[in-house]
Amino acid sequence: MGEPQEEATHIVILPSPGMGHLIPLAEFAKRLILYHHFSITFTIPCDGPLPKAQKEALDALPKGINSVLLPPVNLDDLSADTLPEVLICRTMTRCLPSLREVLKSLIITSHLSALIVDQFGVDAFTVAKEFKVLSYLFFPSTAMSLWLFLYVPKLDEMYSCEYRDLPEPVKLPGCVPVHGSELFDPVQDRKNEAYSCILNLCRGIVSADGVLLNSFMDLEPGAIKAFMEGGELCTLQIYPVGPLIRTGSADVGDANECLKWLDDQPDGSVLFVSFGSGGVLSPEQLNELALGLEQSEQRFLWVIRSPTSKSVNANFFDAQSIEDPFSHLPQGFLERTKGRGLVVPSWAPQIQVLNHGSTGGFLTHCGWNSTLESIVNGVPLIAWPLYAEQKMNAVMLVEDMKVALRPKEREDGIIGREEIGKVLRSLLEGEEGQSVRSRMKELKDAAARVLSEEGSSTQSLSEVAQIWRTHKPYRI
Repeated sequence: MGEPQEEATHIVILPSPGMGHLIPLAEFAKRLILYHHFSITFTIPCDGPLPKAQKEALDALPKGINSVLLPPVNLDDLSADTLPEVLICRTMTRCLPSLREVLKSLIITSHLSALIVDQFGVDAFTVAKEFKVLSYLFFPSTAMSLWLFLYVPKLDEMYSCEYRDLPEPVKLPGCVPVHGSELFDPVQDRKNEAYSCILNLCRGIVSADGVLLNSFMDLEPGAIKAFMEGGELCTLQIYPVGPLIRTGSADVGDANECLKWLDDQPDGSVLFVSFGSGGVLSPEQLNELALGLEQSEQRFLWVIRSPTSKSVNANFFDAQSIEDPFSHLPQGFLERTKGRGLVVPSWAPQIQVLNHGSTGGFLTHCGWNSTLESIVNGVPLIAWPLYAEQKMNAVMLVEDMKVALRPKEREDGIIGREEIGKVLRSLLEGEEGQSVRSRMKELKDAAARVLSEEGSSTQSLSEVAQIWRTHKPYRI
């Protein structure tokens, strides 16, 4: 106890733009502070003012975690219809000179040991290596998606067709087979710039000193075991440290209204419907969903956003919509479902809703943050994927983990009201729902176990923390 205090090990975290990656990285940082007493600097790339949600998330970080806003990068040369993946990649590459300056000053003033990036930031490894700082990838999604990242360069060599036209499903190590059309969005059009951006990132991952994975063994035993066994496709050291989900409450918006309404509903009777901070539906799909909720005669709490005919991730960078979403609902819908359903615009306190005794199911876009939040709270799912790697997640949740039901699309890509009604009733009242519910309960218990003091994710984090603590970087 009387030993002199060692200088705290310093870690720099570089998240890509958007809330989806900032949330798990912030939770990861909190665990490093709480259990390993590191000091941490978030370096935030941007192409303009920081969105409100991100600013609030950073301001709420505990003592010991600082954040530095990197100077905005210029993206004026990109066209208005540039895909989100390309925007993110360009932002990350163009912020590297500023990141270099931050690392240069920190290496003089602190025991800087490692740089942590998400999958869009792997180009930053070259900067870390200049200073002999360790480079780690924090992968905020599934082990299955990580396998695909490692596999894409191989697929690129093996096939010249679009992956959706492959005659056989893609078989990733330890994972359920997945059809080419269900692989993540940016690889669906090989002529697009987004594909070459992703291919470049996939090739860069292998130069990481290790990978921190927001998953755990009981959740993806096949895929994680395949990593542990290594093989020619993966020589990386993988550390499963999940499930890392948002903690604490945010009493804003309609938080109290939602929770008060839930207090008045029977146990396990309400379906929570939310497509995350970035996902939106088309006007026709919004209409079918409303009528499906009505026909199901089940209780529901629906976070509604104005529909768009543009793209399903139209809100990815800007989750604020000025239009009144209620004006897009079928006429008389709110009156006919009054008492049985509550519709709230844009936002609900998701963690508290999923943790509420009245919540019996979650209709979700299968974003990995939302999925882990459901697992930690033991809430069974209806899988309704929209973009990014969500279709792959849906395949895994339905076919491998068996914790979700998935409504079938019509020929025109729309999920019809009858199908929605049927799947809702099945989840909340049917035998199929019962089996999904008991499987989810097992995963909820496993999630609590892996994060306990002796749990595998806690041990995994200790192992990597020890490596960082003993690493001595280059001093200028």
